[in-house]
Amino acid sequence: MSVTATAGRTNSTLQGAAFMVSGMAIIGLIDNYVVHIAAEAGLWQFHLLRSVLACGLVMLGALIFGWRLRPKQWRGVAIRSFCAAFSMLIYFGALAYVPIAQVGAGLFTAPIFVLIFSVLFFGQPVGWVRIFAAVCGFLGVLLVLQPNPSALQLITVLPMFAGITWGIAALSTRHLCAEEETVTLLFWFFGTLGAFGAIGLLVTGLGFGDGTSFFGRGWVAPTYDFWYWTAIQALGSLVAVGCLTRAYQVGDPSYVAPFEYSFLIFAIYWGWNMFGDLPGLMGWIGLGLIVLSGVVIALRSGDASP
Repeated sequence: MSVTATAGRTNSTLQGAAFMVSGMAIIGLIDNYVVHIAAEAGLWQFHLLRSVLACGLVMLGALIFGWRLRPKQWRGVAIRSFCAAFSMLIYFGALAYVPIAQVGAGLFTAPIFVLIFSVLFFGQPVGWVRIFAAVCGFLGVLLVLQPNPSALQLITVLPMFAGITWGIAALSTRHLCAEEETVTLLFWFFGTLGAFGAIGLLVTGLGFGDGTSFFGRGWVAPTYDFWYWTAIQALGSLVAVGCLTRAYQVGDPSYVAPFEYSFLIFAIYWGWNMFGDLPGLMGWIGLGLIVLSGVVIALRSGDASP
């Protein structure tokens, strides 16, 4: 590989990592406030109205700045939007039945699946060093979250599908949507998530929800607090998801994906800053593995070998 090509790959990886870490820093903050939303309304109403606000902001920006919202390739955008939105539905939906530690551990298997799918479907020469680094990062996540090793049931495995579909969304962002505008992908992601929210409200409205849980609650009259926290979520999510999208557009997903683990660092920081919560010894060891994973991936991106 030429020096120019190696430098170009290093720069794209660093750019992708910077976008990824920035997005995760924002998500690590705003997701602390979902508890306020859950106290006011259900999951489906949250997704629908947050998407309405987010899409409205993007459309306003399109009118002012001339942003392109129409996809250049509908197929790629449709695949990416469906997988990303479906991943978030599984993630939040599983929280109604599975402890958040297990759900989080399942979602953060995504970098592992990015590496696997990169090899299987795109012939990417990943290399054992990056595979080992990604596995170390995932082990770090397990140490931080310390999921309860309960009996293996479908509902306990369900969060893994959030990781799988998020991994597919990450790869499709790079390989199917690299030429799309970031705002285009943002608009259709939130639009798809909003459509899922509308379907969920319809289903719960027909009597299939329990009417009380975050997952099973139907439509309720939005309160001021709900609109306030949902608006913060909409604005923060637009910026954060935009950063994540751009990260996978400019950088190779197999290099960029492990930087998703930085979410845990920011989540712990904000948890300590806001609630005084700090991890124990195993948690700090896990954080060390997460950081080590990201450093190894970044260093290997500047090497000619995979």
